[in-house]
Amino acid sequence: MWVKLCCLLLYFLALFVLARVFEAVAWYESGFLATQLVDPVALSFRKLRTILECRGLGHSGLPEKKDVRELVEKSGDLMEGELYSALKEEEASESVSSTNFSGEMHFYELVEDTKDGIWLVQVIANDRSPLVGKVHWQKMVKKVSRFGIRTGTFNCSSDPRYCKRRGWLKSTLIMSVPQTSTSKGKVMLKEYSGRKIEVEHIFKWITAHAASRIKTIYNSEHLKEEWNRSDQYRVKIYLFANLDQPPAFFSALSVKFTGRVEFIFVNVENWDNKSYMAEIGVYKTPSYILRTPEGIYRYGNNTGEFISLRAMDSFLRSLQPEVNDLFVLSLVLVNLMAWMDLFITQGATIKRFVVLISTLGTYNSLLIISWLPVLGFLQLPYLDSFYEYSLKLFRYSNTTTLASWVRADWMFYSSHPALFLSTYLGHGLLIDYFEKKRRRNNNTDEVNANNLEWLSSLWDWYTSYLFHPIASFQHFPFDSDWDEDPDLFLERLAFPDLWLHPLIPTDYIKNLPMWRFQCLGAHSDEEMLETFPDSESDSDSENKEVFSSDRDISEDDELSTCQGCSEGERRCGAETCSCASHYCHHEPCGRKARSYSSAGDLEPDWSAWPSDMLHCTECVVCLENFAKGCLLMGLPCGHVFHQNCIVMWLAGGRHCCPVCRWASYKKKQPYTHPQPLSSEPPS
Repeated sequence: MWVKLCCLLLYFLALFVLARVFEAVAWYESGFLATQLVDPVALSFRKLRTILECRGLGHSGLPEKKDVRELVEKSGDLMEGELYSALKEEEASESVSSTNFSGEMHFYELVEDTKDGIWLVQVIANDRSPLVGKVHWQKMVKKVSRFGIRTGTFNCSSDPRYCKRRGWLKSTLIMSVPQTSTSKGKVMLKEYSGRKIEVEHIFKWITAHAASRIKTIYNSEHLKEEWNRSDQYRVKIYLFANLDQPPAFFSALSVKFTGRVEFIFVNVENWDNKSYMAEIGVYKTPSYILRTPEGIYRYGNNTGEFISLRAMDSFLRSLQPEVNDLFVLSLVLVNLMAWMDLFITQGATIKRFVVLISTLGTYNSLLIISWLPVLGFLQLPYLDSFYEYSLKLFRYSNTTTLASWVRADWMFYSSHPALFLSTYLGHGLLIDYFEKKRRRNNNTDEVNANNLEWLSSLWDWYTSYLFHPIASFQHFPFDSDWDEDPDLFLERLAFPDLWLHPLIPTDYIKNLPMWRFQCLGAHSDEEMLETFPDSESDSDSENKEVFSSDRDISEDDELSTCQGCSEGERRCGAETCSCASHYCHHEPCGRKARSYSSAGDLEPDWSAWPSDMLHCTECVVCLENFAKGCLLMGLPCGHVFHQNCIVMWLAGGRHCCPVCRWASYKKKQPYTHPQPLSSEPPS
């Protein structure tokens, strides 16, 4: 995860440097920067009209270039970056979609239940033609969509009862605007009553209703009162301009940021005394002033702060974000980081995409799960101070020059998605190259593996995980039996009941405690080895044979083996019983074992036993007493057996204690021996 995060940070740094390179190239070729001011006098009439349309100012009654130029100057300073964006947006002839409502519920869900946007809906009555023709309606849709106004068409033939209840008996235009200045307030529907069915007149009607929601100040006394007043709004943005009404983008933003930012329009057209404006730091008009508890910020002085809807929307979102904005940002960052796995993972192509899908699912699930408690905590009332401090931190950090560069780069790359994707792909290929070069010397097979090899290894891993669950109390590697004999897989398919019994590796047997049975006053180990050399060598050979075997020995095989032994061939040494199965209890074995154990009837030396083992003198598998010098083995439950007997028992697939049935691969609370009673008589 940290590797992917570092790669993503390197990618953002590369984007930042690349944007500075583009600025240098543009300055070298054209001789100007994006933040450089443009003199409207040097612009053509078409370019001036394009700027007015992007800002949302009507120019239908201004036939001369001088009037259009003055209107541009009154609405705000023009930068090279804004001019370039406006001309590029005009050249883009992409069609804007419009919603077709299917009925009352669809209309209510999108229009009346949407509290933070403006809707323009054309209602077509039954057996009537639309109020605005198809060509003019497409122009209208394209014009208002620049300011975030959504459009739609409601045909009364789909729901005539709703149209009758609403009183829509003739074709008309309906505008939906939030009625109050609070977030998620009521929605007000207004019907167009004008006589002229033209795009400019309808647009003026829309902007007039949207501007009515903005608080307007006409004199210095009112400005002084409003400037010194403290209310629920922590962030306020003032527009000081000599205009009849604020631009459409300013009005549209006031609807979008309802409840977060207060928009105030100061009309200085007829002001004689502007001394108070100088007192609060406003020396020229037009000016966009952002007032926060931390101070005053003049919008338009830094990089990317254009007089347009998109630029100011990005600026205000960074200062006063919603929880949804932060969630979307975190979602984009997490997915960009997850896609780095496609280039970091080496090997087959299918492996890369499998790892990518797994990473995407894991990261998005963790993101959603981590956001749930955050949303719950934000609802708590005593976290208001924490929320205010967080917003204060956002305001401090996002009013810096570096933050303005980041916003400008975000707008640039989001308007050129092909460039963003190509740079991401190039960055990923560089990561893939260096990662492959780093791993080539360490793991050649992984780097050069093809799709079939990786799928084969994936199937092996899956079958091992399915058929060999982790059951041992210790970590140990094991080899799959399916690799050596595929018939075992078919055998398990033929007997469904076998699926209920997991195959447990027998490697844990090597870690079980082993020791020799000794008696007090008995001979040393060297003497015991000299006395029974043949028996011990036979036992060791049998042990090695058991440990090297990966096959399970069934109970029927053991029974047939024991029954096939003759009395002369079977022999029980001093250390082990060669017939280890509990099914073989022949008398000669018992007599010989007892002859060795009863030689001296000595007391066992319990000090040689592990502390967590139970004291006993008989193996319940072969039902023989422990002889001096025999090899013993204990299970986690504490019961003790002949080493050869219990190994054959466990290797036969019975991974439990023959006495208490405790799993032989699971740890158990160590047994504590009771204190021995004193043999001295009481005084």
